[in-house]
Amino acid sequence: MSDHEPKDHALIVVDVQNDFCEGGALGVNGGAAVAAALETIMHDYRTVVATRDYHIDPGDHFSDEPDFVDSWPPHCRVGTDGVWFHPSFDASVAQEVFSKGHYSAAYSGFEGSADDGTSLADWLRDHGITHVDIVGIATDHCVRATALDAVKEGFETRVLLNFTAAVAAATASKALSEMSSAGIDLTGDLLYDGSAHIE
Repeated sequence: MSDHEPKDHALIVVDVQNDFCEGGALGVNGGAAVAAALETIMHDYRTVVATRDYHIDPGDHFSDEPDFVDSWPPHCRVGTDGVWFHPSFDASVAQEVFSKGHYSAAYSGFEGSADDGTSLADWLRDHGITHVDIVGIATDHCVRATALDAVKEGFETRVLLNFTAAVAAATASKALSEMSSAGIDLTGDLLYDGSAHIE
């Protein structure tokens, strides 16, 4: 494995799952491109972790008439193909996977836990991580929430925008402003900025 990034830096890959890529239940334009592009940077990090939506019964997070703010079409349900990582993303590179949202919305990866119950924040601290780079889907929702929580947990936080995909321009713009105001380093350009398409 390469060591371009210092050993106290980790890459957090947020929710690069089938349902959040084109053709999925809540597909985001550019999602598959992000999944494929991650191959170009993952090996620069000694430490890589991934988060995933892992819904069993998240209550009113799911709706047949979603408002796309607080409620969404059913997605990333345990036992469906949509919950799996996109095939272009080699999840075997991740040292740990943190599942979130079993019975709640859970936008932030810091709400997730490993199979043994360890939280993302505790795992990172246990591995000597002080800086995190965040990538994945969607810029304006789970990437945003994960980045804001990373700062709250005391990590130096950077979002690599050209390795994220946003749902919509308006919410992406708001998210970028919010992250910047929180002291998050935003690098690159938001290349995959489209509208969610439900299929």
